[in-house]
Amino acid sequence: MPVWCCRCSLARHFRNYSGPESEGQLLSSLVQHFGDNLGRKDKRMPLLEETTLTGDPLLTVPIVIIGNGPSGICLSYMLSGYRPYLSPEAVHPNPILHSKLEEARHLSIVDQDLEYLSEGLEGRSSNPVAVLFDTLLHPDADFGYDYPPVLHWKLEQHHYIPHIVLGKGPPGGAWHTMEDSMLTISFGDWMELPGLKFKDWAASKRRSIKSDRVMPEEIACYYKQYVKVMGLQKNFRDNAYVTSVSRLYREQDDEDESQVSEDISTQNLQMEKEDVQTSLIKRNWEVRGYQRTTDGSQVPFCLFAENVALATGTFDSPGRLQVEGEEFPFVFHSMSDFGAAISKGKLRGKIDPVLIVGAGLSAADAVLCAYNNNIPVIHVFRRRVTDPSLIFKQLPKKLYPEYHKVYHMMCTQSHAVDSNLHSAYTSFPEHRVLSFKPDMKCVLQSASGLKKIFKFSVALVLIGSHPNLFFLKDHGQGIGHNPNQPITCKGNPIEIDPYTYECTKEANLFALGPLVGDNFVRFLKGGALSIARCLATRQKKKHQLIVERGGGGDGVP
Repeated sequence: MPVWCCRCSLARHFRNYSGPESEGQLLSSLVQHFGDNLGRKDKRMPLLEETTLTGDPLLTVPIVIIGNGPSGICLSYMLSGYRPYLSPEAVHPNPILHSKLEEARHLSIVDQDLEYLSEGLEGRSSNPVAVLFDTLLHPDADFGYDYPPVLHWKLEQHHYIPHIVLGKGPPGGAWHTMEDSMLTISFGDWMELPGLKFKDWAASKRRSIKSDRVMPEEIACYYKQYVKVMGLQKNFRDNAYVTSVSRLYREQDDEDESQVSEDISTQNLQMEKEDVQTSLIKRNWEVRGYQRTTDGSQVPFCLFAENVALATGTFDSPGRLQVEGEEFPFVFHSMSDFGAAISKGKLRGKIDPVLIVGAGLSAADAVLCAYNNNIPVIHVFRRRVTDPSLIFKQLPKKLYPEYHKVYHMMCTQSHAVDSNLHSAYTSFPEHRVLSFKPDMKCVLQSASGLKKIFKFSVALVLIGSHPNLFFLKDHGQGIGHNPNQPITCKGNPIEIDPYTYECTKEANLFALGPLVGDNFVRFLKGGALSIARCLATRQKKKHQLIVERGGGGDGVP
C-alpha cells in the first residue's frame, strides 16, 4: 500500500534553505502541509522506499509528540511559544524560592536554571521540576491553601518550535473514555492547564460547577476546547494511530547525510557488523502509522523527527490477574464494560453478586456504581485494610466522603468479621483469585491458604493499567528503571534525566506524565516545562553554530 511520506511530499516544494529564519519558515510549512495532506483520501501518495531514505534534514520536524492527552496538550502549549514569567505583584509563600525567582525576574522560567530553582523543594512527585512548577502554579496547595499562581504567561511567537501531536481520538486523550458518573479525584483547578482557568472556561460555557470536583466529561470537554482557545489546532492530528517508532542511522562521513532504517538487513548494507558500528551513527526518528478517516479507511503516514516525546499515559492496557478463566466474556477489565452491562439491564434482578477485584479508586468507583444500582458485591483485594499504602488513607474524609464510605465497608463488612455474605456488600481482604470457572464460579484463596468458591454474575478486575508502547522496540522495556521489566507508572516508570525529561538510555527520546510517575495532571506540567527548555536550549546552540559557520551551507547539521 502506498505510504504518504512528509519528506517525499515536501521535497519538490522546498530547495536549498539555510539559516535559522528560513528553517523556521520551512518547518512551519511542513506542519501545515502535513495537516493538509494527512487527512486527504489521496490514493496517489508517493511510495516510501523501504531500504534507503533521502537525508535532507530540513524536511525533518523538530519533535513529534505521541499522545494528545493533558501531557501532550501542555507540551504543545509550551512549544508554541508561551512563556511563564514571575508576575510583577507576586510573592511566593516560600521565601527561599521567591528570592531565587527575584534574581532573574526579567527571564522566563524556561530560560532559568531549573535545577537551581528546584533545590530543596518537597512535594508529591519524585520529579523535582514537577514539584517546582506545581508550587509556582498552586503555591502550598498540599497544605490546603488556595493561593493564586505566581506566574503569568506571554506568547512569544519567535520561540515557536514546530511540532506535531498525534492522538487516537480528540484532544483530551483517555478523559473522553472515562466513566461519566464518577467525580475526578483532583479538584477542577488542579486539572486545568496553563493560561485558561477551568472555572472561567466553565462560566463562559454556562456550565454549572456544583463542587470543586467535577465529572470527567467536563474535563474532557475543557481539554478539547483548550486546544482551540490557545490556537494549537494546527499542531494536532486526531484519529492518528502510531504503529512504529524506530531510529534512523546515517553514514558518519557522508556529506549528503543519507540515512538508512534501523531494521535494514546486513545484506543490503553490504558490510560486516563491526563496520556498521563504526561507520553509522544514530540520527533521527522515523514515526509510522495511519490516520483513520471519517469513512473508516486508513491512510498510512511516515514522519521524520529529530526528537520524539512519549505522552501516551497508562490507560491503554488494563492490568490482568493472569489466572485461569480470565478471558471468559463475563470477566470485565474496565468500568465502561461494567457500566454498559448495567445500562443494558443485564444485571437487573440478578441474585448472584458482582465480583470486584482491586483496592484502588477504580475498584471503589465500581463498588459505588454497583451499590447505587442495588447490585450485591463481593470485593476481593490482597492488602490488609490497615495497610498504610491504601489510597483511602491519603484522602481527607471531608473532601472524599464517597471513597471513605467504601473504605468503611471494606473494614466493617469483611468476611473475616462475619463468615456469612452480607446482602449488599462483603469484602475479602488478603485474598486473591485463583481461577474463574465456566459456570460463573470463582475460586479465592486467603493468605493462610484456605480456598473458597463463590458464584457471581459478572466479575470486574480493576487492578490498574499499563502503557502500551508496542510501537517501540521491545515495547520500550529497555528504557525503564529496570530494563528487564515492562514499563509501569508505579513500579517501573521510564528512566529520565530529572531536568530535561530525556530518556537516560535513549537520546532524543523524551517522556512525561504517568509514564515517568506523574499520575496527576498538576504534576505533568513540569515535564512539559523541562522538555521545552531542553529543546529551546539546543535550538539556540544550533543557531549559534550556524552563525559561527557564517550562515552558509545546505542547512542545519
